[in-house]
Amino acid sequence: MTRQKKQGRIMIIGAGGVARVAAHKCAQVPDVFQHIMVASRTISKCESIKDDIEKRYGRKIEVAQVDADCVPELVSLIEKFRPDIVLNLALPYQDLHIMDACLATGVDYIDTANYEPPDEAHFEYSWQWAYNERFKEKGIMAVLGSGFDPGVTNVFTAYGQKHIFDEINYLDILDCNAGAHGHPFATNFNPEINIREVTQVVRHWREGVWVETPPIIEEGCVHFTFDYPVVGPKESYLLYHEELESLVLNIKGIKRARFWMTFSDNYLNHLRVLKNVGMTRIDEVEYEGHKIVPIKFLKALLPEPSSLGVRYKGKTVIGNVMTGKKDGKIITKYIYNVCDHEEAYKETGTQAIAYTTGVPAMIGAMLVMTGVWDEPGVYNIEQLDPDQFMDALNTYGLPWQVVEHKPLPDHF
Repeated sequence: MTRQKKQGRIMIIGAGGVARVAAHKCAQVPDVFQHIMVASRTISKCESIKDDIEKRYGRKIEVAQVDADCVPELVSLIEKFRPDIVLNLALPYQDLHIMDACLATGVDYIDTANYEPPDEAHFEYSWQWAYNERFKEKGIMAVLGSGFDPGVTNVFTAYGQKHIFDEINYLDILDCNAGAHGHPFATNFNPEINIREVTQVVRHWREGVWVETPPIIEEGCVHFTFDYPVVGPKESYLLYHEELESLVLNIKGIKRARFWMTFSDNYLNHLRVLKNVGMTRIDEVEYEGHKIVPIKFLKALLPEPSSLGVRYKGKTVIGNVMTGKKDGKIITKYIYNVCDHEEAYKETGTQAIAYTTGVPAMIGAMLVMTGVWDEPGVYNIEQLDPDQFMDALNTYGLPWQVVEHKPLPDHF
């Protein structure tokens, strides 16, 4: 099936910090993104992004109100704006609704996080992979996980597979936020998603099976001290993260794959207390004659993640330590990026967590828009050629380095 030439029209669904970054970065590339729309349930957030882009770049974008849980509303808006690509930066609960709308309208789809049902703290790619044949039949493309992790970490792995290794046997993804926002407790992205993610049972891949260990706030959790570039030693906790699911399928030779993230003692102590008193529950409880979900109420009390940037200082350091074979020799390489919270805020009005997700979201959309990635079906990002994505990271604000490293221990 012949794919139609793109017209430079992108619709961004969502208006949080990541959407703000992605919209700003799209506005910086007018030759690729000639027409931009930001759509969300909260129109005031869209208007704020629109006003800031016009002030910074003199570009006018369109905004619209839409309920991303309502497929007919999405279809109607897509048919009205006629985008080439829908960039889904809404909640993971809404992924399938937006994919359904793209199927109905014949529009390419990109997201940064895999689907999870709202009533279950569980996420996996199977629901979205099930769309593969329908997207192929419709002649449209879906790119899953074009953020940083998942996203850039997947591309780092694909780049290593293509250019550095004959096979990658041991993969460790390490995500460090060494910044400080000045609040007693806050989450760097949507509190519902963040807290559900980090309180789950941990899994990592070892010799063809998933091995479970306790959640990060429970006794017996696995952690170690890693010496990160620029920011130094930080305690890093084993965590399950969605890119592991696709990487162990798509990268040849993987014997062990793990994901690590830094957490302060203050964050972990707050999280333990909140869990112990029931504030992280995702089921409904009765309160004064009303049904409420405790974690949704908690979200309303915590600082809005997109507001953190004004006080944020410090850096993020995210990358992959990979050990494998090249020409019969065992080698280890560390590919990583360092991003500064204050610099991210100066450019886009958000902190580095949103910046490191929003920039790759734009890059993924750019590669689809320009036809570099152009194949009907549903793809995880490591299944696509990594070269121009890696080049674009250097161009658009997330430069990376490759250095020698010693292998990480097998057990801690």
